[in-house]
Formats: sequence, C-alpha cells, structure tokens
Amino acid sequence: MLCDLSAHSQEAFSIPKGAYTNSFHYLCNKANQSNHIMNQLYRNLLLLCILSLGLLNSCREDAPVVPAESEEIANSSQVSGGIVGFYLLNEGNFQANNSSLDYMNLVSGTYTRNIYATVNPNVVKELGDTGNDLQAYGSRLYAVINSSNKVEVLNAQSGKRIGQVNIPNCRYICFDGDNAYVSSYVSTSTRDAKGQVPGAVYRVNLNTLAITGQVVVGYQPEEMVIKGERLYVANSGGYMKPNYERTLSVIDLKSFTEVDKIEVGMNLHRLRMDHNGRLWVTSRGNYGNVPSNLYYIDIDPATQKVSKLDSLNIPCAEMAFYGDKLYYYSSVWDSAAKKMKTGFGLVDINAAKPLAESFITDGTDANIQTAYGLAIHPASGDIYITDAKDFVSSGTLYCYTPDGKLKWQTSRTGMLPAHIAFVKK
Repeated sequence: MLCDLSAHSQEAFSIPKGAYTNSFHYLCNKANQSNHIMNQLYRNLLLLCILSLGLLNSCREDAPVVPAESEEIANSSQVSGGIVGFYLLNEGNFQANNSSLDYMNLVSGTYTRNIYATVNPNVVKELGDTGNDLQAYGSRLYAVINSSNKVEVLNAQSGKRIGQVNIPNCRYICFDGDNAYVSSYVSTSTRDAKGQVPGAVYRVNLNTLAITGQVVVGYQPEEMVIKGERLYVANSGGYMKPNYERTLSVIDLKSFTEVDKIEVGMNLHRLRMDHNGRLWVTSRGNYGNVPSNLYYIDIDPATQKVSKLDSLNIPCAEMAFYGDKLYYYSSVWDSAAKKMKTGFGLVDINAAKPLAESFITDGTDANIQTAYGLAIHPASGDIYITDAKDFVSSGTLYCYTPDGKLKWQTSRTGMLPAHIAFVKK
C-alpha cells in the first residue's frame, strides 16, 4: 500500500480545536457530582480555566516574533553557476499557522532558520498556514501558502515582503513572461451535477499582482508545467475518493481556455518537463490496491497531441532532474516490516528506464525517517533531501554529493521542510 504524506494528509496530525474545552467540560461534570466543597472547587476551576484560556489566546495572538537563528555548516560553502544560496519553505502543521522560511547561504556556509519573521516583523501572522510551493522567478520569490489562501511575494535577495495575491486553496505556481499561473482547488464556478466545485488555474499579472483570469479545470488540480504555448495541469481529485481524477488538463495560453484533457492515471500529483521536452507525471494511486506510479508523455509538436504515453511501474512521491537522469524518492508501506519503506532511485530520461534502485551510495539513507522534499543544485549536481521526521518537530536537511555520499546535514529546519528555491546573485 502506498502512502503519500503531503499537505493532503496533514489534517490527520492536527490537534482538535476543542481539546481544551472538552477537558474542561469533563472536569466540570465531575465537579458537579460532588457536594458543596466540590461546587466551590468547580467555581474555582471555572475561573482558572477562563483565565488560562484567556492567557492562551493572548499568547497565541500576541506571540513575539521568533528571531532568526544561524548555524555555520562545515563543507557547505560553494558558489557554482552563479547560485549563491537557496530558500527552504517549511510547510508547518495544518491549521497551526507555523509555516516558516529558512535560507542557506552557499557563499559563507551559513544556514539561517526562520528569516521571514525577522525580515518582516510587522506581518501579524508571519508567513501563514501550510506552505505548499516555493519558486524563484526573476528578482522575486513566490511562496504559495495553501491554508492561508495566498501567494506571498518577496524580494529574492533580502526576503523582504513585496505583497500578496489572494487565491483560495492555492496549491502550486509556474511562470511565463509577465504572468504567473496558480493552481487552486476552488474555482468561482457554481457546483456541478455532482455537487462539487471544480478546481481552477488563476492567471496573475506579475507587474500589478492582479488576477487577470481563471480557467476551470479538473477536481483538485496540483502541479503544472508550460510547454510551448500550452499549460499542462495535473488533476488529482484528492477529495473525490474513491473516484479520483485521472487527467491532465491542457490550457491554451493565448486564449486561456482548456482545449484538451489527457487520460493518464489515478490521482495525479507531480508534473515536470525534462530538457528534451518530455513530460513526467506521478500518480498517487488510491493508497490501497492501486499503487503510485511514474508516467512519461511525449507530445507531437506538430499536432499538440500525445504521441507516446507509458509508465515505468515505479512508485514516486517526488522527483528532480540533473542532466539525463531523473532522481526520485518513494514511500511504500512494507507489510512484512509493518512500516514505511523509502526508496531513492534513478531513471534514464532518454531511454525511460530505471538506472539504479538508490542514488544514495553510502548507506546513510537508513537515517532518513520521512523523506519530504528533493532538489538538485542545477550547476554542481549536489542533491538536497529534506526529512520531516515525526511531523511535529524540527526537520533535517541532508546534502549529498552527485555520487551519493553525504556531504553535510543540519537538523535545524522548521517543521515539515519541503520546498527549495535556488537564488542567483
């Protein structure tokens, strides 16, 4: 059985909002069953609970900004291809409002945790709730904050906030020219015959940060990629169990309309394009008898139709390219060991064939508890893997050499470290 531990499933780890009040009601009921002394205790307890809840709410609303923390990391300093560092977006826990942004300075070899709050101390709720994507484009950094229904726009060099774009249940972002395209689980359309609201892709003018259009696509759209004048969107139908989506929506960028749908596989998620123009898309399956899978799609440039579509029968949760190789990791339930089994594999993108079952060659993959993010330095080929661990404590960032040897690591990330964006000078 495959399990995808993404923002889809964070709700399972949330503390119920009524946890405090349920405990309070229980204690009050027990107190009411006793005599006058217990009634007095009840009144005291009531006062104490009210004061305590007031204090908790006060702390929650007026909590001081947590200062940035820096750490010098041995063997991490390098400047290659003009890249001076990278940002790491920590998703944080669902409904906990604790997304955070870290920065790795590859010039000095310094890792700084939680820089957003320090650079932007006047932003009341800091970065927001459930960071779902992070991309650098031009001189700006774009952080998609799913549960806060916004895209934060920052200066890529300083991390200073420029503005935000309000988009409901936003998921991922990509760019073309002066426009950004943001996938969202919610369109402004009315409910369909199934009683469901379809998803949408919103177009945003990068100069004004204004929404200039939307296209209705499938249910719960996820990642997107632009190939030529077409935008491809992976529809998941993540809320439609057991009737998950199976399609890619195809949007013509000039008319900004959906012009086609491509049937691929169940519950699509990741969608990338390699340097040859081939599309790669992952399927989450149904978390049961239909496993995750990795598909590739060739598009005929003359007809804009699919010329080849096939799968590798490899479970894949995340992927990244370097040269002619696709790096991926997977998380599969091991029934015999009764635990999640994580794999780190390689694929030849030209032959569309597996190359190796693991790109980590020194055995340290055994230390990675919950792989949650993957990125490759586009110039040096260094491999970065994030580990969410137990989903409630700080995560770990691992850096591997191109030949799969552990180079350095830090366990000072925020909670659920996931998305990396490289920054040039």
